[in-house]
Amino acid sequence: MAAAVYILCALTCLACGVLLLRGYRRTRSRLLLWSGLCFLGLTVDNVLLFVDLVVLPQHDLAMARNLIALASFSLLLFGLIWES
Repeated sequence: MAAAVYILCALTCLACGVLLLRGYRRTRSRLLLWSGLCFLGLTVDNVLLFVDLVVLPQHDLAMARNLIALASFSLLLFGLIWES
């Protein structure tokens, strides 16, 4: 059951990222770009969570997941500061 939740979280982040980037392509609002990139990074983070806990439980990918999440949120924070 947990594996299905991890996959659904990754798919939700992917859908949000794609929709935000489509909105950016249409309106050229840079905040949509930074938000879309953040969600794509969170998609990678969720995929790594699935790999870490379901596919390769004997390996610890927590550091890689945390670095990707930090980079994703840093992109969003940079975008919020830059656009204000």
